[in-house]
Amino acid sequence: MAIKRIELLGVPVDICHSEDLEIEIMELLARPATKQIVFLTVWKLLKARSKRSDFGECLRSADLVLPVSKSIISAARFLKLEVPVRHNPFTATIHILSVLDHHYKSLYLLGGRERSLGHSERNLRQTFNGIQIVGRFTGYYNKTREPDIVQAIYKSSPSLVLVSDGIPEKDRWSYRRRNSFSSSIFLYYQDAFGIFSDRIRSEEHTSELQS
Repeated sequence: MAIKRIELLGVPVDICHSEDLEIEIMELLARPATKQIVFLTVWKLLKARSKRSDFGECLRSADLVLPVSKSIISAARFLKLEVPVRHNPFTATIHILSVLDHHYKSLYLLGGRERSLGHSERNLRQTFNGIQIVGRFTGYYNKTREPDIVQAIYKSSPSLVLVSDGIPEKDRWSYRRRNSFSSSIFLYYQDAFGIFSDRIRSEEHTSELQS
């Protein structure tokens, strides 16, 4: 594999250059079972170190952990570890979607309000003609609808499930239900549908990257 995994304060961090991301995505798609990509902020790193949370195990089981905070890079350098590449979550998400587009893969959209989700779907269809969007479901849903959501994702078996706002468990949503799916990659990016629906400008999403 083109990536290298280091341990930073007991938390996994992957070193993956942007030019290697396509190879990594295609290798993940070739593997069976549920896979997960995590955008790692410094706050997530600190949360993963807490013994009271299962988030640490979620990260350790993730297939690709991409750091997005400057502090993570600085900490690795200070501890004299191999320094990982810092990713912008918006740019990385676009890169991943471009890989799906180039290889005619499928996508499921989970999260957001109805309006932003609908606008996001239309904009994504126009931008990525090669991606087949096989389903969508809004966030902030009633808990009784969850079995339907899980079943829909399982049946459609998308290459990627893009998870956005309105999913309270965030990265842990797919981790805690990983045995309910077959072969999809899950990526949680809270601001995805806000950006793709043109409600939020991508330049505004820098606060977590500064820390």
